Amino acid sequence: MDLQLPLDYAAIERILPHRFPFLLVDRITEIEQDKRIVGIKNVSRNEHYLVNSPGHPQVLPPTILTEAVGQVGAILILAKPENRDKLIFFMGMERVRYKRPVVPGDVVEIVAKVHRLRSRMGVLRGVARVNGKVVLTGTMTFSLGVGAGAATDRAAQSPRRESAS
Repeated sequence: MDLQLPLDYAAIERILPHRFPFLLVDRITEIEQDKRIVGIKNVSRNEHYLVNSPGHPQVLPPTILTEAVGQVGAILILAKPENRDKLIFFMGMERVRYKRPVVPGDVVEIVAKVHRLRSRMGVLRGVARVNGKVVLTGTMTFSLGVGAGAATDRAAQSPRRESAS
């Protein structure tokens, strides 16, 4: 698959299995295969998951921000032609640190770098910034599994055994 940067929302939907309201990445601006990726998350006031406490500004929950970082990393892995029929599963997160709140109007730049990459497992390091200031850092371990489409194709190709009952 030939990627034309920047990747917009529609192009991202062709790579990730996520859809609205679970797709949290708005744009991919840079990609270096097997090395790094840069994505953008625009935070708007009308997002339903913003935390709104009386007397405090709305903020993006840290779990949603962590998921956005994971999705940017997943795009890097799943954009490779050999991974197109696979699903990515995050197996763990380590050293995830939230540095400051993210509020509506912020444009979050997310950078994910490959720390370790094997055929079916890997480790990504992610950093999210707003106006150049770090809002999140962390390391995520993932594994690749067979996607639903590939499992269905294999089942259709394999011969069925008739039971003797």
